[in-house]
Amino acid sequence: MATALSTLFLAALVLTTVLRLWLARRQASHVAASRGAVPVAFRESITLEAHQRAADYTAAKVRLAMIEVVIGALFVLALTLGGVLQSLHTAWSALGFKGLSHGLAFIASLAVLSTLIDLPFSLYRTFVIEERFGFNKMTPRLFLIDLAKGALIGALIGLPVLLAVLWLMERMGPYWWIHVWLFWLGFNLLALLIYPTVIAPLFNKFTPLADAPLRERIESLLARCGFRASGLFVMDGSKRSGHGNAYFTGFGRAKRIVFFDTLLEKLAPEEIEAVLAHELGHYQRRHVWKRIGVLALASLAFLWLLGHLIDAPWFYEGLGMSTPGTAPALALFSLAIPVFTFPLSPLMSALSRRHEYEADAYAAQQTQARDLVAALVKLYRDNAATLTPDPIYSVFYDSHPPAAARIAQLKAA
Repeated sequence: MATALSTLFLAALVLTTVLRLWLARRQASHVAASRGAVPVAFRESITLEAHQRAADYTAAKVRLAMIEVVIGALFVLALTLGGVLQSLHTAWSALGFKGLSHGLAFIASLAVLSTLIDLPFSLYRTFVIEERFGFNKMTPRLFLIDLAKGALIGALIGLPVLLAVLWLMERMGPYWWIHVWLFWLGFNLLALLIYPTVIAPLFNKFTPLADAPLRERIESLLARCGFRASGLFVMDGSKRSGHGNAYFTGFGRAKRIVFFDTLLEKLAPEEIEAVLAHELGHYQRRHVWKRIGVLALASLAFLWLLGHLIDAPWFYEGLGMSTPGTAPALALFSLAIPVFTFPLSPLMSALSRRHEYEADAYAAQQTQARDLVAALVKLYRDNAATLTPDPIYSVFYDSHPPAAARIAQLKAA
């Protein structure tokens, strides 16, 4: 069984890597082939220069992503069949760590290694690609501060959560996976509740929306939609990036609406209202709760599967470890599952794109469809989003419908 699992895992890793590289090449080729002319539907609003800038921006991101795919696959291979995880496990044992403290140190060291692997790509993305295309506002000092804050928050929150999960896995008997699932579900709901007021302000400054006419327009929209928010806030997104966005976060009484300052600078009041109506559409159509439900069921299924694998020696041996246990099982499972599930990505992407169409339709009912069209065109242009993604690549990766299809549906509304 161990040899069969090793062979299956290696084959899946190779096939997934090849598939991701093939999709990336398709995206790059398709965007390059469309670079010479603006799509007909956008010729009155997008210049050829802006279209070509978006094509070049997309190509730069895809090239980096292809390198990330290869390095990521090699990293997973080294950790598992290459024996790095087993070496980490042995090293912490040699240092005298036992039980829960050993499991905590083992998984924490894996998280540190993963961060170190990702760091060069994050630096290049921020200070080379985003800088080249005029989006980066981040300084090296701010980057390091964010990195330190993220590490500190990860330690203060992540380590106790991990400790609780490992304790439940060891103490709750054969049905530990149900207890872990309930705990994980509760933790994620709590995180949604406290993120807007506790976590987000550690990274960005949030100030009440000061534009009185715009605030009145938005409050009128909220009243029409029956949406009650704890406040309307402007976030200093320009501190880090030139990209614009708007979102609502939290639930219950903690719901708040947030606008990037960059968005307010670029859109007219009626366009901002239309963008917000789209976001409210997600709330009114229960998209957040539907997604939470899907992820909850998926996590329950994965934990159930892990519950059946955790006592199987071939599971550990087949993935490069000779020492069974709760922490090794959790680490191996978290590394192996993405390798096998990537081909299922179109399912979640399709659900997300369906939700986007529904939110657009809701916005068209509550505001003017032409205002949302105008806002989207400006956002595509100013964020250098490609108007011509490869259809197959889009099926796997894109959470939003292609620009042309989305605009066409709004114009038909």
